[in-house]
Amino acid sequence: MKLRVFTLAAILLGGAAASAEPDIAALKALHRRPASIPFPEAAPYSPQLATLGKMLFFDPRLSGMQNLSCASCHNPSFGYEVPVPGAIGATNTPLGRKAPTILNAAWMPVLFWDGRAPTLEAQAQGPITAAVEMNGKFPEIVGRLKAIPDYDAQFRRLFPETGASREAVLTAIATYERTVVAGWAPFDRWVEGSEDAITPAAKRGFALFAGKARCAACHTGWNFTDNKFHDLGIPTRDLGRAGVAPDEPGARHAFKTPGLRNLTYRAPFGHAGQFADLEAILAFYESGGIDRPSKSPLMHRFELSAPERLDLLAFLRSLTAEQTETALPNLPN
Repeated sequence: MKLRVFTLAAILLGGAAASAEPDIAALKALHRRPASIPFPEAAPYSPQLATLGKMLFFDPRLSGMQNLSCASCHNPSFGYEVPVPGAIGATNTPLGRKAPTILNAAWMPVLFWDGRAPTLEAQAQGPITAAVEMNGKFPEIVGRLKAIPDYDAQFRRLFPETGASREAVLTAIATYERTVVAGWAPFDRWVEGSEDAITPAAKRGFALFAGKARCAACHTGWNFTDNKFHDLGIPTRDLGRAGVAPDEPGARHAFKTPGLRNLTYRAPFGHAGQFADLEAILAFYESGGIDRPSKSPLMHRFELSAPERLDLLAFLRSLTAEQTETALPNLPN
């Protein structure tokens, strides 16, 4: 990983030093899709486990009032987000942050905007048990699942030592979430050699993304995220990463870099949905954000011409795969 980051930095800095365009061929190689999904040794993939996890992901019976599921805030129709600034929880009021997508979460070393969950299993537990989110209690959830014959049979088959349990529920959900991978976008086909897969405008936009605009300083790799935390100078009272790691340098008002796949379906943008569309968040980035001691040194003001702005937007939209309908599971009674 360190070699990969160094290589990207060398490409970017080398292009800047020479006042030349970035090395597009090298950048293509850095943004090529991985060949397989990484699963932890302790929870290897099985289709039966992923199927169970998908059922649980869409089942509102995991919430305290049995009216909210994981999919309530991570809706496949909206890039596994929802089109509102703040997620809606158990109290039916908006929460302080937008629900982040679970697309490509298998490759994320930390989860949530502030990185407080080190694994998908830990991430899955957070919303289920949070009083302001799903407000579920695992003793009740496990009892409920054991009382449903089909669920009980699946858990006994997949977890013969324990049957349904908190750990089993979280393992199943995390296994399903790891299978939620963004489909092939026009950009991916271009990376693999299909020159006509994206427009000339999108190609120019990619050069701007990696060069003049320096978006790739944080939005790097095939999922377009460094999985690190940065204060972008967005006006907010939210401490961000500092609420989890107060002694970490640069943590105040810093949030995890989101991936950029399937952006077309994922508005609004920002950790609290502050930006209604791609045009709005691009305008903010051009402004450089507000100055404060914690602001990332990577965040700087820049200015694009109107044609350049359209090119950059064309590139960002080329990262969206064709929308396919997610088959909803039949939930057992």
